[in-house]
Amino acid sequence: MSRPVVREARTRDVRAIRDLVQPLAEARVLVAKEAVTYYESLQEFRVVEMDGRVVGCGALHVMWEDLAEIRTLAVADDHRGHGLGHLLLDRLVADARRLGVRRLFCLTFEVDFFRRGGFEVIEGTPVDPVVFTELLRSHDEGVAEFLDLARVKQNTLGNTRMLRVLEG
Repeated sequence: MSRPVVREARTRDVRAIRDLVQPLAEARVLVAKEAVTYYESLQEFRVVEMDGRVVGCGALHVMWEDLAEIRTLAVADDHRGHGLGHLLLDRLVADARRLGVRRLFCLTFEVDFFRRGGFEVIEGTPVDPVVFTELLRSHDEGVAEFLDLARVKQNTLGNTRMLRVLEG
């Protein structure tokens, strides 16, 4: 088996990303998305490739000046437990730092995984009222989840809201 390579996603990876996400969406662990959504947000995605196969994916979605969301983090069943999820998370954190993001949000069932990645469970919305009002203008469901809006409650029931503040 080759070493894992984390790289920017390409259009040809969308089918593999969808294949990774589908079983998790069916289990209501991740949110199902249309193919066009993956293409529209492709530049946010990183993939892990091994032996020419995409075995993991994750995305960094900037929400505000100092805030981004880790989204759609998934690893193939036959590659779990080998550190690939943390390899992806580390890359997404590095991307956030490069962009100037200081806080990372996630909505997850995998609390222990994200705790090991430096995230903490949060209550409420950790933005000031002015930013909250600006974020309300977004049509993005992830932003609505971050704001803990009632309209997304049925989609996120049971998920845990977590935040990581990046040091220097």
